[in-house]
Amino acid sequence: MADDAPRADPHGLKPRRAALSLVAAVLDEARSLDAAKADPALARLSGPEKARAGDLASAVLRWVRPIDALAAEFMRRPLDARATTARDALRLAVAEVGALGAAPHAAVDAAVRLTKEDRRSAPLAGLVNAVARKAALAAPRRLATPEAIAATAPAWLADALRAAWGEAAAAILAAQLADAPVDLTLRDPAEARRWADTLGAETLPTGSLRLMRPAQLTTSPGYAEGAWWAQDAAAAIPARLLGDVRARRALDLCAAPGGKTLQLAAAGARVTAVDASAERLARLSENLARTGLSAAVAVADALAWRADPFEAVLLDAPCTATGTIRRHPDLPHLKRASDVGALAALQDRLLDAAWALTAPGGLMVFCTCSLLPEEGEARSDAFLRRTPDAALQPIAADEVGDAALIDEAGRLRTRPDLWRARGGLDGFFAARFRKAA
Repeated sequence: MADDAPRADPHGLKPRRAALSLVAAVLDEARSLDAAKADPALARLSGPEKARAGDLASAVLRWVRPIDALAAEFMRRPLDARATTARDALRLAVAEVGALGAAPHAAVDAAVRLTKEDRRSAPLAGLVNAVARKAALAAPRRLATPEAIAATAPAWLADALRAAWGEAAAAILAAQLADAPVDLTLRDPAEARRWADTLGAETLPTGSLRLMRPAQLTTSPGYAEGAWWAQDAAAAIPARLLGDVRARRALDLCAAPGGKTLQLAAAGARVTAVDASAERLARLSENLARTGLSAAVAVADALAWRADPFEAVLLDAPCTATGTIRRHPDLPHLKRASDVGALAALQDRLLDAAWALTAPGGLMVFCTCSLLPEEGEARSDAFLRRTPDAALQPIAADEVGDAALIDEAGRLRTRPDLWRARGGLDGFFAARFRKAA
């Protein structure tokens, strides 16, 4: 057998081993899940193995708090803090059974085998076996309780969601435990019916297409010719709020990864995209080439960048991203309560910088992918109080396809618990302002 031939993996340890590596990267090293997935060690896995590892790691990250509480009920004392493999293998077994519906025997057996592979954890293999069996059997019932769902979020976030959304907070937390569907934005919206039929997708009220079954995007019809790009339906709304941008100078501030830049370019705008991350803007340049669209791209700090004013400005400001947890289950482990105030202060500064780049009579749309009013509604209100030449331009229901997505002031507010029958939405806020002529 050749040295590079795939090794047999009868117990399914390869993706599980990779999942443990991903979990440890997030929980022990405070690295993002996306960054951890780029590790060279994962490159040796096949496509299905990588997908499986990602699903397993996501399940652990989503449920780790209630899983730890459940496992603790069957232990006299906590595991040695240095035995991280034993700790995470136990978590993985419980998550597989309780969250993913795996057979208890296979999940527990794999956890024991993984524990034995690590010198520091190997002496705990018997304990992992005993606790995993008991906890895994109890997991399907226990993880389904409202108490367990509420415990999936850190206390600061759960409290903030309850303060903002009241009884809906429970539904938001539950919705963020499900995988997010794949939405597509079309280069030519007039071809929605054609691509919906071709891809087996649903046309959403907002105009996005939602895939009804899993697909490998890079080999799907329309990808190579750039007929569409992946973009959550909620994230695709703010660019549309700038209205008819044909032949207008448009600015996309904090543009990466670039979905909104593509939208503006496809709508006929003369777009400039600005972001501080050269790496993420490289992805935008690749997508511009694939779609045949054009935009000027600048790597720069949005607070310091200067140019002649634009008729249309879109600011997708950095935030806690609490509206995208279903796509990024690592976020609750990486964000802190203190981040909210710091990011809100940055958003205020970015709003002022974006406004200075907005031409008299022009429009500016401010948006964040946060569920916290401190990073949305409160920033909009504060901006209006300190900016006498700004007027809020209410959003009409026909602009977004669903009046339920607009608040009483005429601003966009989407949440993961909305459109549950369709697969939900990311949490987004957007407000539109016109500058006095």
